[in-house]
Amino acid sequence: MINRKRDQLHETQQRLLELLKQNIDDPLTIRELQEELELSSSSVVQHHIQQLEKRGYLRRNPSNPKDYQVLAESPDKPVAYINLYGLAHCGPKGSVLNGDPIDRVPMATKLLGFPSEEAFMVKAKGDSMEDQIKEGDLVFARKASDADSGTIVVCVNNGEVLIKKLQKGSQVILVSLNPKYEHILASNDFRIEGIVKGIYSYPQNGQ
Repeated sequence: MINRKRDQLHETQQRLLELLKQNIDDPLTIRELQEELELSSSSVVQHHIQQLEKRGYLRRNPSNPKDYQVLAESPDKPVAYINLYGLAHCGPKGSVLNGDPIDRVPMATKLLGFPSEEAFMVKAKGDSMEDQIKEGDLVFARKASDADSGTIVVCVNNGEVLIKKLQKGSQVILVSLNPKYEHILASNDFRIEGIVKGIYSYPQNGQ
């Protein structure tokens, strides 16, 4: 089947998109892209990259131009509906992502920084991650099964869905940001569901 949306791209943009996909693990510089595409200047490359971003085929980290994601063959929609789950006991082999979402939250995909199909949200409960995450906050995460030490993750431990800071060493420790809570040793069923990417906080007590 012909991807008509893809065919609407300028020929140079199609070639640029293919180059970016082929070199995603070792991104080319703007100068290297210019040479590969045989373009007259680096500003022309920048123009076509900006057009790919604008049309939803490419997403870049604004603080690191070489950090980018090529999206699906067709562009991500401007707004995606992200599944929102509650933090609940899910059983010894359960996953927060296996349950029914309690809501679907519209979000501008340009705010995510990664493909919307990899996103999910959870509603925080308790005060163990204050001051960074408060009860009732909506926390959005990117699906993942592993994460670096020091990363805040949505995880399952002893059948319970938690938001914790990961501390890796001889043992995996789940750290609460609120100092009144003790750290938790990862159990046999511990697994990471996703990496926290953002928090939507709501004013407390009408403030």
